[in-house]
Amino acid sequence: MCTGKTGPYANGILIVRPFKNSKTMKNVLVVIALMFSFFASKAQMKIDSIALNKQRNVPVTQFGVASFYADKFEGQRTCTDVVFTQKKLTAACNTLPLNCWIKVTNLRNKKSVMVKVNDRMHPSNPRLIDMSKAAALALGYTGHGLTKVKIEYLGKNKPDDEEIAGNN
Repeated sequence: MCTGKTGPYANGILIVRPFKNSKTMKNVLVVIALMFSFFASKAQMKIDSIALNKQRNVPVTQFGVASFYADKFEGQRTCTDVVFTQKKLTAACNTLPLNCWIKVTNLRNKKSVMVKVNDRMHPSNPRLIDMSKAAALALGYTGHGLTKVKIEYLGKNKPDDEEIAGNN
C-alpha cells in the first residue's frame, strides 16, 4: 500500500541510516566511553563507605603489617584524586573502602593515630596498610620501616579534632 509518503517515516516505520563512514562511528563510541568512565569515577568517589563496608562485609578490626610510603610518591595523585603529601595523616589500604577513617594502633608501643584511607596499594603488596610518613612518625615506627598494627574501622565521618589530636 503506497501512501505517497517518502523519507525516513515512510509507511510508519523509522528508517535508521548508518553513519556514512566508520571514523565517525568510532569517534561517537569513544566519546560515549569517555563520558561513561568520567561519570562512573565521580560516582565511585561519592559512594557511602559505611554502606560499602557493610556490603563488602569487611571486619571492623583487622591485624597485619604496616609500612610507610616512599618519598618518591610525594606530589603524585592518589586514587581519590588528592595530591599525596607525607605531612598529612593518610593511608593506602586494599581491604577497606576509600574515604573512610580508621584508627591504627602500633602493637609494639601501643601508640595510635587516626588516618583517612585515600589510596590503594599495589595488588601484590602483602601488607595490610601503607601510611604517610606523618602517620608513621605518630606511631613511632619510621626507624623500623615495618610494624605490626591493629586497624579499627571508624566510618566515613571525620573524627573530631580533639579525638585526632589526643588519640595516643
